[in-house]
Amino acid sequence: MQDNAMPDNSETATFERIRAQIAESVAHRVGGNKDYPSVINGLSLFHRDRPAPPALCLVETSIVVAVQGEKQILVAGEAYPYNTSRFLITSLDIPAYSQVLEASPEKPCLGFAFRLDLRIMAELMAQDSVLFPSGQARGPDSGIGLGMLTTAILEPFKRLIDLLDEPESVAVLAPLIEREIHYRLLRSDQGARLGQIASVGSQGHRVSRAITWLKEHYAQPLRVDELASCVQMSPSSLYQHFRQFTAMSPLQYQKWLRLTEARRLMFSEGMKAASAAFQVGYESPSHFSREYNQLFGLSPKRDIEGLRKQFGGQGAEILPAAEARRQ
Repeated sequence: MQDNAMPDNSETATFERIRAQIAESVAHRVGGNKDYPSVINGLSLFHRDRPAPPALCLVETSIVVAVQGEKQILVAGEAYPYNTSRFLITSLDIPAYSQVLEASPEKPCLGFAFRLDLRIMAELMAQDSVLFPSGQARGPDSGIGLGMLTTAILEPFKRLIDLLDEPESVAVLAPLIEREIHYRLLRSDQGARLGQIASVGSQGHRVSRAITWLKEHYAQPLRVDELASCVQMSPSSLYQHFRQFTAMSPLQYQKWLRLTEARRLMFSEGMKAASAAFQVGYESPSHFSREYNQLFGLSPKRDIEGLRKQFGGQGAEILPAAEARRQ
């Protein structure tokens, strides 16, 4: 039996109590339009007090929960709205746009994100054959989805967030709760999606390895046939499955990584456009400027000037960081 059965009235009351307690805890810790990267590795809290247009981001392998208000992620033109009844889950690092849909100063959008560990999921799958019995349909060929938020999923997150008031206990108790969270997600309606990525040898697992390679070597020239060989796929299979899971080709993914890192270098470190272009792997500044304009809608100079006005000239981190840190 999955942990996403329809709740009865008593379960609904329990769910609402836990949701409200988490919302109160987040509101207490985070104010304004801010994120709170907590002392618990992989856990961050977010607070937004007004709707906001789509903003470029990289959605990490994570679960994102809004315990008040509503947000959505846009991937390849498809919207994934999440709120107090649905959570967002990503099984790969996916470039996307994040948008705040429902928030106000009186009733802000509040929530948290938690980075998932595929190794823990693989261990749990190996230990518990009930999770994925033989004959079960394989996971969806997509790296992002929405799941039903239940008490079974929300309750361990409340205990994890409560640990922020007990920092001396984090080292001992957090790993136990985190393992339970991974187990609950594997038992949820999104378990097959996660299992597809965590299963060693699956196409999703190979795409995940390709993404890891691209993130570590984005500044190097990319030969798709060599990348395919590294992850034990044919070039055509890599291209097909990479697009299915990320809505991008490997080359487009590399370009996205290069341009967002160049943007960070120019804004946060004051680097000139030509220097940033060369550092991330471009050989031609004019080629870099054309592709930068295509992604961000402005030339590098105008974009960075606008960002400095928006952030008051502070060296804030504007690289589209993981959704788990940009809520």
